[in-house]
Amino acid sequence: MDPTELAHGLFRVIETGDPALAAEVVHEDFRNREAAVAPPACALPGPAGVLASAAWMRSAFADLRFPVAGIARNDDQVWVRLRMRGRHTGPFVRYRDGALDQAVPPTGRDIDFEQIHVLGLRDGKVVSHEAVRDDITMLGQLGVFPPAPPTALRMIAWRLTGRATRAAARVATEAAGAAALLHVQPTEGR
Repeated sequence: MDPTELAHGLFRVIETGDPALAAEVVHEDFRNREAAVAPPACALPGPAGVLASAAWMRSAFADLRFPVAGIARNDDQVWVRLRMRGRHTGPFVRYRDGALDQAVPPTGRDIDFEQIHVLGLRDGKVVSHEAVRDDITMLGQLGVFPPAPPTALRMIAWRLTGRATRAAARVATEAAGAAALLHVQPTEGR
């Protein structure tokens, strides 16, 4: 695949959770600089971490897609400008040091905001990822920033009742399960 196809392939993995495509486009040494706010499995190297990130994002946002607005590239990097779109149908859980930081209960609201991703390439695969995202716009679309009273009250209730902690544990388990999919896929010719 050329660099543009690799970039499209990486975001297709996030949209679908396809382990075969992840193995095809993601280098075994892949590192995601953005994994600091994600479930612990998202920090795993290689395709497993990408599959965990895909599960994390899809657990919060149905119909997740990343329409690309522009791509620039050289031999070892691709810069992708895109939009992240979907509907917030599951808890959006952010982590800090592997533990719950924030859980936004499902709002049913649509998200549509811009991001720029820098992908490092090596040996014909994506080996690194970092991003600049307009998270303030996304949080505004979810009613978190500035805080809409109904959303703020639900977030507080989720914290006080333990639902946020349970959601964080469930999302982390789903992400770890998606990472493990890479190791249980049948190989060609068997």
